[in-house]
Amino acid sequence: MTFMGQRAGSYICSELCGSLVNLRLYSSRVDWKQLRPMILKRIKNRSKDYPIKRMIPVAEEVVRAREILTEGVSTLLRVVPVHSCKFCPEIHVGAEAHQMKTCHGFKHMIKDRPHTWGPGCLNNILVPVEAFHLENMFQDEIKHDQRFDFNRVPAVLELCHQAGAEIPDGVLYRRGELSTTAKSNSQNHAPLSLDELRLIGQRTLEAWERLRLGVTKLLLVYPSKVCENCSEVHVGLSGHKARMCGVFKFEGWRGKHKWKKAGVEDLVPQNIVWHQRPHDPLILVDSGRDYYGHAPAVIELCVQVGARAPRQYRCMMKEHGLAPPFQRDQTI
Repeated sequence: MTFMGQRAGSYICSELCGSLVNLRLYSSRVDWKQLRPMILKRIKNRSKDYPIKRMIPVAEEVVRAREILTEGVSTLLRVVPVHSCKFCPEIHVGAEAHQMKTCHGFKHMIKDRPHTWGPGCLNNILVPVEAFHLENMFQDEIKHDQRFDFNRVPAVLELCHQAGAEIPDGVLYRRGELSTTAKSNSQNHAPLSLDELRLIGQRTLEAWERLRLGVTKLLLVYPSKVCENCSEVHVGLSGHKARMCGVFKFEGWRGKHKWKKAGVEDLVPQNIVWHQRPHDPLILVDSGRDYYGHAPAVIELCVQVGARAPRQYRCMMKEHGLAPPFQRDQTI
């Protein structure tokens, strides 16, 4: 027993001595004056790898899909009426707007109020998201005093621009066409047949899917930021320093944004609306709220003209769900 104890003790001592010999001691003192040139040189060399050549076709496909999507939605708005509430962001796609009391006003201070409907426009279907336009992604961050020195462009086009896509100035800075209302779309145009509308709807729906898929791929390579307290988006390595955050409960931040990583929903919002199925009443009411489905506004617009919705949206649309109980109010 004594021999075994001595042997175990010598083994433990050898292990401890070996670990102490291989132990590295790091100094807590760091000379940042020597590290700063190295860091700046590394950042400068990193910019040579961008834009990534393999991602340029993806960015160009996103630009083309966005043009097809905008043109298709503008064409469908001539046929399918869109209603927009005057006091909240909710919209309804269809001939008759719903009568559900879901209006919450401008500042979300009221609830369960009926909507006050007006004519919708292209911005209600394709929600515009803008960002500052930079020459390249490694440009110096924008200060608060420089916020008027940079143009504002669609965030998707800014992402494609940084990814290497060649975007004409007429497309990059075009802003008037996205504010065209449904009234201007009701002008005299050549009538379209049902088959033509179905083809336009299907092409628009496919462009919508290609756009979101392409933006998802680009966000894996090119960083983008979104504010946690508001919907401000910045495409670049770090968020800008412009104090434009308008959330009043965060006044202690002096309007500074609180940035986090942006996703496809931040750059291409879906704008979910109520989906009216064939077996639903002509006017959606409160009593059937649990039975009705939902769909993105673009999907609902295309489905109204006969396009087939992708499989991933069928669950939220409740295509094969039960109809709400019949009531006399629904026939009025």
